[in-house]
Amino acid sequence: MSLRSPKSSAATERERPDVSLVEVGPSCRHALELIEQIVQRSTGPVITMLSVRDPAFVREAAKRGVFAYTVGTIPEELQGAIDIAVRRCSEYQGLQLAFARRAEIEQAKGILMASHAIDADEAFGMLRAHSQRHGQKIADVGAAIVRSHLLLLPFPR
Repeated sequence: MSLRSPKSSAATERERPDVSLVEVGPSCRHALELIEQIVQRSTGPVITMLSVRDPAFVREAAKRGVFAYTVGTIPEELQGAIDIAVRRCSEYQGLQLAFARRAEIEQAKGILMASHAIDADEAFGMLRAHSQRHGQKIADVGAAIVRSHLLLLPFPR
């Protein structure tokens, strides 16, 4: 999907493409704004297609979330950029998920520490023991604690 207008970022959100291609024309500033909008609304990587080499633009585009770029429209080079961008995006999303799960485990440990007056190691031991007893991942046990702990607090009168 090649995008060229401000409406394109809304189209990205609606269509949910695997990869978004932004072709850079004479207005680099417009392209940078468009890249930023697409990155915010998209789940897939954004690739910039340049007509000429422009290292300054590439640096700015990278700050805004571009995963790859090409100079020209040679099909093999474009396919290579797509392959790399899809792979890097998948790795990035995996890391984001891992960080989120780790944060949730830490929250669960904090809840257990507060409710049982124990230290962090003991709280993690509780998570691990429950996980093993019930055949669940520690991250799933932690998520359940975080989601349900507010139900266990005394109701304010």
